[in-house]
Formats: sequence, structure tokens, C-alpha cells
Amino acid sequence: MTAVVAENLRSVRERIEKAGRNPDEIAIVAVTKSFGPEVCREAVSAGLKVLGENRVQEALTKMDAVDGAQWHLIGHLQTNKVKQIVGRFALIQSIDSRRIAEAVAAIDAAQPVLVEVNVAKESKKTGVEPGAANELIDQVAEMLDLQGLMAMGPAEGDPTPAFDRLRVIRDEAQARLGKALPILSMGMSGDFEAAVKAGSTMLRLGRVLFGPRS
Repeated sequence: MTAVVAENLRSVRERIEKAGRNPDEIAIVAVTKSFGPEVCREAVSAGLKVLGENRVQEALTKMDAVDGAQWHLIGHLQTNKVKQIVGRFALIQSIDSRRIAEAVAAIDAAQPVLVEVNVAKESKKTGVEPGAANELIDQVAEMLDLQGLMAMGPAEGDPTPAFDRLRVIRDEAQARLGKALPILSMGMSGDFEAAVKAGSTMLRLGRVLFGPRS
């Protein structure tokens, strides 16, 4: 499977280039949710060193079985899971409330994080509402190592306005805080080219790399 994943990765990089960006400037998080440790190891062998997991327990099980990977938590974080994950993940991408940020900061104020913004304004998606994003971003920047923002595109329709909105929120936050926020984590298997064009610096890709989940 390593060869298949490597070929899929090569195809993704070509599509990024066709979208007008340098693939070397965009990080790829391989989303291994629901795939076992063997697929994770295949991903690492294919050159995908950053793996993203949605569920804490699933991730923790895989961490001990996979060498050479850096792990990102990309799913919703509950306060009762914070003690299990702080310091285990290189990046927590899904900070969406002051309460969660405070719980993380109480354990390790140096934990790198992203603020998740619900730019799609869809009730089924997590993330702080855009209108409240500035306040949360400022609070998190005081408590933790804020590296940037994360969002999911809309379930249907053109994702470009949502991605553009996240970039604007990030740019305004950089100016307001006087701090670089280099990571814009936006773009998944179905919409990553639009995200690339809108300025994404980090893609979260599963299906386009590994095929459909069972």
C-alpha cells in the first residue's frame, strides 16, 4: 500500500501546483481516522510524517504502535480528555472555547494550538462562531502557543467564501496581536484546491490519500 499512498501523494502535490501554489509550502496532515496502525505506518513510509486523528482514544492507541510520526488532534476536544492529550500531540487544531483553552493551559501553557472557527456557519460543525472569533483568538493567544486557525468548508456549495473569511480573520488577528499566525489549516479531500487558492498552509487529507473508509 505504501506505493499507492505515495502515488496518491504525488497526485495531490501536482494538483496543488496546478492550483497555483508551491507544494513545498503547504503541509499535509494525513487523516488516519478509522484506519489501523498498519495504514499509519504505510503513510509514514510514503513520506507523510504528520498524522491527524479525530478521536482521542483512537489516537492514543495508535501512538504506541507507530514510530516516526508527529500527531495532530483535529477533532473536537472535550475537557475530560485534556489531561490525556496535552503534550502527546504536536498540535491541537480544535480549540473552540475559552473553557477548553484554560483546561489545556492549566497543564501546559506552551502547548501549540489552533483556534477552530465555524466559518461555514453550519450547526453540525464545531468551532467558534465567526462573530466571536476575535475575542477567543485574543484570549487563547494570552494562554497558549497560538499558531493559527483551522476551519472546515461547507458541506455543500462553493467553499471559497468560507476559506476567504478564515484568511481575513487570521490576517486581522496578526495585525491586532502583532504576532505571526502562520498556520491556516483548511482544505480536505473534497475541497483542498479551493483552500489552496484561498491561502491554506495546511491540508487535512484522508480519502484522497487512502481511499474510502470502510
